[in-house]
Amino acid sequence: MKLIGSLTCPYVRKIRIILAEKHISHDFDIDIPWNTNTHVAYLNPLGKVPVLIMDDGKTLFDSRVIAEYLDYLENTASTFRLIPEPGCYRWRVKRWEALADGICDAAAAVFLELKRPDIQQSHEWISRQQKKIDLGLAAAAMELGSNDWCEGEAMTLADIALGCAIGYLIFRFPQIEWRKSYPNLARLIDKLEQRESFINTAPKD
Repeated sequence: MKLIGSLTCPYVRKIRIILAEKHISHDFDIDIPWNTNTHVAYLNPLGKVPVLIMDDGKTLFDSRVIAEYLDYLENTASTFRLIPEPGCYRWRVKRWEALADGICDAAAAVFLELKRPDIQQSHEWISRQQKKIDLGLAAAAMELGSNDWCEGEAMTLADIALGCAIGYLIFRFPQIEWRKSYPNLARLIDKLEQRESFINTAPKD
């Protein structure tokens, strides 16, 4: 199988980490959707990454869909699950993923808005997105509490998604002082960033 994506997208990073943690053999092709020579739109009509080309040549897109597919492959070298079986525990993990992805959405929106000429930027729009980031981090910190992991006693998709979201904030907005406000999140991120899967997928331009 082959993953299509960029080195900066947190949703692509999420999938790369899952592939690494579950030891799934794959190729990784870098393709930037907004480049003139991109092929992403031929693989995903929405023109977004990540895109996964499966062994049968069919494609999957949206990181949440791809994550589900990869976690339930029966022929992976690793048998542990990052997404629990159906039940309350599963939906708590998926809720974490939704929260983390929402933080990513807001952060990406701010980043793109700031790339526009100053006269075209909407400060109201930026403020609204920044508030989503602030509230999202506060909610994550409250939910995590004193726990070692977002849910349960081991790393799950919840931790990976949150790690990618905060990793994107570190990459694009290093001025945000989230560590001082949320030391429990800092402890989790420091632990995640010691894993080879996180080290090897750190975002870079």
